[in-house]
Amino acid sequence: MSRAAATDPRSVTLTSGAGRWLIVATALGSGIAFLDGSVVNVALPAIGRDLGGGLTTLQWVLDGYLLTLSALLLLGGALGDRYGRRRVFVAGLVLFTVASLVCGLAPGGATLIAARLVQGLGGALLVPGSLALIDAVVRREDRGRAVGTWAGLAGIAAAIGPFLGGWLVDAASWRWVFFINVPIAAVAVAVTLRHVPESREPAGGARLDLSGAAAITVGLTGVVYALIEVPGGGWSSTTVASAVVGVLGLAAFPWAERRAEEPLTPLSMFRSRRFAGTNAVTFLVYTALGGALFLLALQLQQSLGWTALQAGVSLLPFTVLMLLLSRLMGGVSQRTGPRTPMTFGPLVTAAGFLLLTRAVPGADYVSGVLPGVLVFGLGMAITVAPLTATVLASVDEQHVGAASGANNAVSRVASLLAVAVLPLVAGLDTGVDGPLGPGFVTAMEICAGLCAAGGVIAALTVGSAATSRAPGLPGPAALLQPCTPPAPPATPVPSRP
Repeated sequence: MSRAAATDPRSVTLTSGAGRWLIVATALGSGIAFLDGSVVNVALPAIGRDLGGGLTTLQWVLDGYLLTLSALLLLGGALGDRYGRRRVFVAGLVLFTVASLVCGLAPGGATLIAARLVQGLGGALLVPGSLALIDAVVRREDRGRAVGTWAGLAGIAAAIGPFLGGWLVDAASWRWVFFINVPIAAVAVAVTLRHVPESREPAGGARLDLSGAAAITVGLTGVVYALIEVPGGGWSSTTVASAVVGVLGLAAFPWAERRAEEPLTPLSMFRSRRFAGTNAVTFLVYTALGGALFLLALQLQQSLGWTALQAGVSLLPFTVLMLLLSRLMGGVSQRTGPRTPMTFGPLVTAAGFLLLTRAVPGADYVSGVLPGVLVFGLGMAITVAPLTATVLASVDEQHVGAASGANNAVSRVASLLAVAVLPLVAGLDTGVDGPLGPGFVTAMEICAGLCAAGGVIAALTVGSAATSRAPGLPGPAALLQPCTPPAPPATPVPSRP
């Protein structure tokens, strides 16, 4: 019998060999997803030059991944509970790795986009599985420290991602930002199979909410396809049908959730004013952040003429601020209540985006880019930890897992829609690979407005009562930049509500 199979779930101590190997496996596994998120955006201009297709192709390179990840993230956690968390985690690793290899070998944009869709599916199995394994295997007394250790180790991947991505693009090829996943994932699979015990919920129980997963997947796919394709190709029978099917799918989602025995997202949670308001703030802030980071990476390279390495390194202050300040702001929120930081943080972020309107051709880094990066990084550091803690404190204990998953899904969907919608609303030409033009400034102004609206909603809905659950360390999902906007920090919650 393997050491993994012999380990008694929920009794592993963090200081034991089994505990240390568990952290290594989960940090490596989730780390490749976070690394991928922080390197791909730096490579987008090089991908565009090599494969063509204009901004539309680049939108799909990002949104293909976010689409399947956003739609299937909650289902991925449920699959692990039912069929085995280690088994689903390893399946996610294998899918993600094979898709990464295909991405790196892709001869054209269509192949790359298809592989990114599969990557998102792998991520939907992999990302929730890492924390679910820790929750299911590590003893309760050590779980908080285990998650903190996991967050710190996996967060290194997000921190070095921009530098590594820029260096790989400049020194070799954009294809290596995908190839780099293969050896890391191979080690993660080997460690997981050797050292991590299997765990699952007792046999039987509620049916998987496949109808809800199908409705949200069809809905998001249809709407996003129309939003991305219409600016370049106009309204055709295909885009009209896509939009109609997408709207019907999104409309069917709440119906499916009300009928499900164990829904992916219990709609009763949204009866809480604080929970609904906090998710509205999440949607607005992460829409702004997702769109801004996507366009900023393009602006620095295509409009200002910077190298991929220069563009990646220029955004490192954002990651550093998140690392240094998020835990501090979580403590402040516990003492003072979340309304002040959740109101002030988005307003500071909005100011940062307004400062980024100076990042235009002819500007240097110190005067044109750094002030904006520092200010919106500070704003996000103020916002993220209180936001996550407030989401968890807004629902009953039995719904904490579902609340965390729903809030993460909201942030992913916000990023997905931002990449699809912001270029259209800002008037960017989606058919060219050159400078973004005046539409970039308009886009930053729109992002500032979204964040300011988020601050106003927080002031009106969140309330000043201190949160009762500590937000803990910010997970590396909160540090994903510059490709994927950060998701709320990972929190040690039950894998199922």
